[in-house]
Amino acid sequence: MAEVSTIRGYQDIPEAEQTKAKVFFEHGRAKAATGNYDYAIEMYLNGLKLDPEAVDAHQALREIALRRKVSGGKDLGMFEKMKLKKPTRDDKENLLSAEKLLSYDPGNTDVMVSVLQAAHRGGYYDTVMWMGPILLKANEESIKPAPDVNKFLILKDVYKTLGRWKEAAEACARAAQMRQEDMDLQRELKDLGAQQTMNEGNYSAGGSFRDSIRDRDKQQKLMNSDKDLQDADVQAQFIRDAEEQYAADPNEAGKLMKLVDALVKTEDPDKENRAVELLQAWYDKSRQYRFRMTIGDIHMRQFSRMERGKREALKANPKDETLRKDYIDFMREKTEFELNEFKARVDAYPTETKYKFEVGRRQFELGQFDEAIPTLQQSRNDPKFRYKAGIYLGRSFLEGGYIDEADDTFAQLINDYQMRGDADSKEMYYWRGRTLEKKNGVQDAIKHYSQVAQWDFNYRDVQARIKALRAAGK
Repeated sequence: MAEVSTIRGYQDIPEAEQTKAKVFFEHGRAKAATGNYDYAIEMYLNGLKLDPEAVDAHQALREIALRRKVSGGKDLGMFEKMKLKKPTRDDKENLLSAEKLLSYDPGNTDVMVSVLQAAHRGGYYDTVMWMGPILLKANEESIKPAPDVNKFLILKDVYKTLGRWKEAAEACARAAQMRQEDMDLQRELKDLGAQQTMNEGNYSAGGSFRDSIRDRDKQQKLMNSDKDLQDADVQAQFIRDAEEQYAADPNEAGKLMKLVDALVKTEDPDKENRAVELLQAWYDKSRQYRFRMTIGDIHMRQFSRMERGKREALKANPKDETLRKDYIDFMREKTEFELNEFKARVDAYPTETKYKFEVGRRQFELGQFDEAIPTLQQSRNDPKFRYKAGIYLGRSFLEGGYIDEADDTFAQLINDYQMRGDADSKEMYYWRGRTLEKKNGVQDAIKHYSQVAQWDFNYRDVQARIKALRAAGK
């Protein structure tokens, strides 16, 4: 049975819908046998609209697509592909659109990623597990273009959310082989291997999600056992157990970290302070920065809890200027603390790009644009942060008064970014629109805002900006 955490969010398809879908699949199978592949594809897609988790149907559709390709079948036309690539808010519709694209271009790994991600967002996890190995193999064997490390990373992250540690480790291993200098990735590979080993004895991850979801009673028991120490009695027992293990072996760092983890999960300030004292003592005697870094993590979590409380208080009393000023002052204090924390991590681990990105982001948030620009330029050289760092870089240029540089940065990001309609692409188009406004490129600005509005009509203030610019142009 699959681990219960993987069942959360899963979309179980009613049996009535599964039965209706089989009628379409039978029609599709019959049409494919006569060589009428295009009609067969439509039949299978109609069936998958009813039952997106019919893995056998996904596989049959792919086999039809491959036979069609071998027989000389052509790809879809440009306009049809553009229509199918346009994302919607319906994950099932996005999945079917991507699978249609893949049926007419079965070797396209970019479309495979779209199928994988749409299925994952929609909760169609058996479909994810069907698509994953196909994408892994296709990317690994790709010659022109060469294998894309980001596709391995996407696979790794999706598998992790599903608790599929073996598959996550396999994808991570491919990425780590391509990026051998990435110490974070090498460390994550070891962690995934350890997670795989720990879970192998507890359950079998070979079953389907559809089968797993049917065992409701067993699922509920497992969910109750995975509440992450939420019950106070359970928390206390975890702490007692960790205390005993640490007392028996006080020179073992692993026992220390288990105790620290148990203390921190309570979110009790007194217990967190005890964890900090233990970590500080180990740092003082060993000078190993990882202990000092864990202290920083604890303090940042404390800041985040305080921020949530202040934000909720302000939300309840939005006209209270005292609360508003207190929140603004607190956020500056929080960001300054995080900036100093991440700067220290950059000093300790100068090759770790993610810490440079976090520094650049805080510099931007504090209005330190001239400092943020070179930091973000360095961090965007890492493919993992290329686009997010690029967005902050463009905004830093814009806020710092470097309008042409901001325009060039956003234009390049939009040109290079493959996804359309996701959070990052909306940011790119919106901020390039803001930049074009500054350059008096009104019509181009409207086009960028309009694109964002077509993706997400309520995004930021695009409605107001479009109306204002069009009214000014009359």
